[in-house]
Amino acid sequence: MIDLHSHTTASDGQYPPHEQVALAAKAGVTVLAVTDHDTVAGLAACTQAATARNMRLVPGIEISCIHHRREVHILGHFIDPANEGLAAYALQLIDERSKRMEQMVRKLVAMGVPVTMEQVSALAGDAPLTRPHLARVLVELRVCTSTKEAFDRFLGDGRSAWVQRFELPVETAITLIHAAGGTATIAHPGSSRVNRLEVSTMAKAGLDGIETIHRDHPPSQRELFQKWARELGLCCTAGSDFHGEKVAPDRHFGSVGMDAAEFEALERRRNGPSPRPSPR
Repeated sequence: MIDLHSHTTASDGQYPPHEQVALAAKAGVTVLAVTDHDTVAGLAACTQAATARNMRLVPGIEISCIHHRREVHILGHFIDPANEGLAAYALQLIDERSKRMEQMVRKLVAMGVPVTMEQVSALAGDAPLTRPHLARVLVELRVCTSTKEAFDRFLGDGRSAWVQRFELPVETAITLIHAAGGTATIAHPGSSRVNRLEVSTMAKAGLDGIETIHRDHPPSQRELFQKWARELGLCCTAGSDFHGEKVAPDRHFGSVGMDAAEFEALERRRNGPSPRPSPR
């Protein structure tokens, strides 16, 4: 069982590294990628926990980007967590996320929602502040019944408390990941509503794969994204996008698995892509 997409408390996940790895192992996962949002802070502890359980840990990251004025996410796999470029980016994002959170909290307070930065920071702990942290606070305050409702009412793109994030181009994210020795894959393209032309443009910029299998992708979308991957010479990846039941109750370890041959093909691309057809 190969799962290339999960999150710990280093970003917006529910479980710390050792518990995350234990849950994955219990579900039968043998190869796990930890891809926290815009940080590599949890990777050392995850690697240690995975080694103790004879599980392979793929060091990863999920970088938030802007493409055509819309947020998309790029997954990095097989990265070097000590890479200076990624470290500098992560530090910049901590500051950017804090400023963005302050603006979202102010918007909510202006709407009469009794939320504070102190509450969000306490829930997030040492992790960079993210919208799911704020969503969980809104649930704890009983302003919303679920994190999904919090996004639907307040925090989703264009909603009343939403604030535009720091704009990092997809091309820059791909370059950062490659410079750190990793491969770059577009995460949950169905959720991000990307089209084939956009993926083709990303492929020309060095994209290595498409996350074709994801909880949010119905079978018809999975087949479509697999077709795009074949046409564009990209790898197909799969991931549970596990955050924990309090954050994303419909995403579980063991719910999806990646083909071993595709995993090997993705890993080979760490040294540059093999010959492939030109994106059409």
